[in-house]
Amino acid sequence: MLFLAGFVDSIAGGGGLISLPAYLFAGLPIHTAIGTNKFSSAFGTGLSTFRYIKEKLVIVKIAVPSVAFGFLGSAIGARLSLLVTEEILKSLLLVVLPVAAFCVLNRKIFKTNEEIEFKVTAKTFLIVMCAALIIGMYDGLYGPGTGTFLIIAFTVFARMNIRQANAHTKVINFTTNIAALTVYLIHGQVMFALGLAAAASNMLGNYIGSGLVLKSDPKIVKPLIIFVLALLLVKIVMGG
Repeated sequence: MLFLAGFVDSIAGGGGLISLPAYLFAGLPIHTAIGTNKFSSAFGTGLSTFRYIKEKLVIVKIAVPSVAFGFLGSAIGARLSLLVTEEILKSLLLVVLPVAAFCVLNRKIFKTNEEIEFKVTAKTFLIVMCAALIIGMYDGLYGPGTGTFLIIAFTVFARMNIRQANAHTKVINFTTNIAALTVYLIHGQVMFALGLAAAASNMLGNYIGSGLVLKSDPKIVKPLIIFVLALLLVKIVMGG
């Protein structure tokens, strides 16, 4: 399951929708499950991030501020979680998910097999920062599928090609994973023996998945994003 989570996460985001239930099924308390999941995921996203940086797909002047905006959004979202009920957020997502699926399935909007030349202009910079801030808020408020929403936003609105969108999503995910992991480590909510074994599986899945995005036909991205959106819809409907 952790291999599959890493594989899916490296291509379409949303690996936590697979890995976290696996930890809970293994009998871990919820906070220990989340902490251990962050531990293993940090290794996987770190590996994918390194590969994307090595392939020179990460634009530093975009990545650094987007990480900062993602952190800011997450902090705001965490505060908003005290004011907004989970039921309201889930109701909003029931509207957002079909719209996201429509964007991905529409060939004119979501293009995976074209090497779009991405240019950093004032407009694209603003779009990327807004996406990082808004989706970062969602991450702090609720979280599941954050990477998937980032890929869609960077591809549809910022007009990045799919490899660049994946690369910048992983940079943001990696840093937010490290931030969250630090908190769980301080509070002793990481099971290291299980986490290290899971990290190895997660890294293998991330390595193979990111390799497919880098060197193979990126058409695999679209069906996996739809798969993740479907998982998130099931999670919401089932009340998990």
